[in-house]
Amino acid sequence: MARSRRSPASTPTRAGYRDRHGRGIRAAVTGPHLPLLRSRADLFDMTVASTAEYLKDVWPDELASVTFEVAGLPSDLGGTGLDRWRVFAAERRVVLYRLPIERLSRLHKYDEPHRRMMVESCVFRAVAELLGKDPWDLAPERFRHF
Repeated sequence: MARSRRSPASTPTRAGYRDRHGRGIRAAVTGPHLPLLRSRADLFDMTVASTAEYLKDVWPDELASVTFEVAGLPSDLGGTGLDRWRVFAAERRVVLYRLPIERLSRLHKYDEPHRRMMVESCVFRAVAELLGKDPWDLAPERFRHF
């Protein structure tokens, strides 16, 4: 005897769970063989983390106890401008604000490599502000291709 597709007897239900016609939970949008989709926030976090790790490798003594954080917006929005990052030298902490960096940056080409370079340059400038150096002096060998 054939079973009705509408009988939920084979699938347990729980509160807040949508079981569509007894078929179970839906699969990921990308399928089982493709990587999961990454959001802009995930890409921003990964870029900040990889750039901070690079700078910690180049300047291990100066950046050993520095923490890097990502926030959406600054808590105080008053004033004439909007901060893209804030350096707390006493706390050895750098906070980068994702939305001002992503939305207020004027890129001549809006694609992933240029967005990544913008985020990296903000991390470099924030660390340079913390250390009291020029951003170009943080990794001089990185930019010498000739």
